[in-house]
Amino acid sequence: MSLFSLPAWSKSHLYPGKRFDDLTTAEIEDLRSRISSFSSDHADVSIVIPVWNEQDNVFRTLSSLSSNKTDYQVEIIVINNNSTDRTQEVIDKIGVINYLQPKQGTPFARQLGLEKAKGKYYLCADADTLYPPQWINQMVGPMATDSEVTGVYGRYSFIPPDGSSRLGLTFYELLTSIIIRVRQRKREYLNVYGFNMGFITSVGISTGGFNVIGDRQYAGVVGSDYANDAEDGRMARNLRTKGRLALVSHPKARVFTSSRRLMDDGSIWNAFINRAKLQLKIFREFM
Repeated sequence: MSLFSLPAWSKSHLYPGKRFDDLTTAEIEDLRSRISSFSSDHADVSIVIPVWNEQDNVFRTLSSLSSNKTDYQVEIIVINNNSTDRTQEVIDKIGVINYLQPKQGTPFARQLGLEKAKGKYYLCADADTLYPPQWINQMVGPMATDSEVTGVYGRYSFIPPDGSSRLGLTFYELLTSIIIRVRQRKREYLNVYGFNMGFITSVGISTGGFNVIGDRQYAGVVGSDYANDAEDGRMARNLRTKGRLALVSHPKARVFTSSRRLMDDGSIWNAFINRAKLQLKIFREFM
């Protein structure tokens, strides 16, 4: 994979320039057919996606997840967190398992997903992220082969805004890769994000689930990638009380997520500068 371009596997899931209403009947039927293979009543793995007002994004995520190659029995679950757009109509048309969580906030959505999950292993995904074909196997692997591993987290890159290259994003990701390794020593939970993490379901439930003080919302989480002590970071802390976390660094586990949160800073360059300044400022805390 080139550092400066999106991987080949992602291209078929981007549906460039299309909203859900622009999909053809054949494209919707293709999504429904693939999703039907990820609706097991006897799941080994549960993949849970909290969704709030993502009618024109969630089908891309579902397309990538339902193209995964795995021998595990898998269920994909969408938690509609009180969306006010047509998200519910979209997920119904695609035919994915879904539940409504009217209490607003990602902790509540993720917790409902945890309560509904049937699988031994629980993988967290987000509605603005694309997942590579071997993601399920790569993420479950450490937990299935090492009894000391209670949770996993993976690496990520960004999908550039329309008309932009990945050049600036690549430099930001290189900085992040260094910080991730440093933080593993003392504050590993800061590396764990809800769009690319997993754990043993029973351990996640027994150590407190996603319950946290507060109700982090979806929008306006500027800089959330360097101040993570919300429900995902809290889950990571809890998992470490029963075992250890494993960083899944294999390229086949790297997900590609939207850069829209970075753009809240005004531009990719501003996002890079702001985060670089903060990381340099607190770097000594991690040593």
